[in-house]
Amino acid sequence: MAPKKKGGKKKKKASKGPTIIDGRPASEMTKEELEEHLGRIREELDREREERNYFQLERDRISTFWEITKRQLDEKKAELRNKDRELEDAEEQHQAEIKVYKQKVKHLLYEQQNNISELKAETLAELKVAQETHNETENSTWKEKRELKVQMKDQELAQQEVVRNLKKTNETYISKLRDDFLRQAREIEEKYEKKLRDLREEMELRRKTEIHEIEERKNQQINDLLRNHEKAFSDIKNYYNDITLNNL
Repeated sequence: MAPKKKGGKKKKKASKGPTIIDGRPASEMTKEELEEHLGRIREELDREREERNYFQLERDRISTFWEITKRQLDEKKAELRNKDRELEDAEEQHQAEIKVYKQKVKHLLYEQQNNISELKAETLAELKVAQETHNETENSTWKEKRELKVQMKDQELAQQEVVRNLKKTNETYISKLRDDFLRQAREIEEKYEKKLRDLREEMELRRKTEIHEIEERKNQQINDLLRNHEKAFSDIKNYYNDITLNNL
C-alpha cells in the first residue's frame, strides 16, 4: 500500500459575534428598543459629565479655600510675632514698674515703722492715763458698793420687822376670823337642829293623824261590812222561812 500523505487541516478564521444589549443580540431588537437603549446611554453620559463638572468645581473650591486659609495662616503668624514683641516690651515695662514699686514699698515700710514707734509711745501714755482713771473708778466703785451693802442690810432688817408685824397682825386677824367662823357655825348648827326637831315633831303628828284617819276608815268599812252581812243573813233567813211556811 502506498503511504498516506500527512497534511493538516487549515483553521477557519474566528468570526465576530453579535452585539449583546441587555442580554439580547442587537439584531433581534426593534428600532424602538435600540432608540430607548441609546437614550439611556445618553442620560448616563450626561450624568457622567455633570458629575465631572461637579468634581471640577469642588476641586477649584477646595483649591481656593486652601489659598485663603494659607494666606490667613500667614497673617496670624505675623500677628503672633507682633504679639510676642509686645509681650516682651510689656514684660520689660512690668519689671521696671516692679522695681519702682519695691522702692516705694521700702520707703513706706520705713515710714510705717516710724509711725508705729510714735503710735506705740502715744498708746503707752494713753494706757497709763486710762489705768490710773480705771483705778480711781474702781476704788470709787468699791466704796459705793460697800455703802450700798450697808443700805441693803438696813433695808433687809426693816423689811424683816415689817414682815414680823404683818405676820402678827395677820395671825390676830386669822384668829378673829376663826372665832367668828366657829360661832357662826355653831349658830347655824343650832338653827338647823331646831328646824330638824320641829320637822320631826310635825312629821310625827302628821303620821299619827293619818294613822287615826286610816283606822277610822277601816272601822267604818268593817261596820259597813257587818251591816251588809247582817242584812244579807236576815234576807236569806226570811227567804227560807217563807219557803218553809209555803211548804207546810
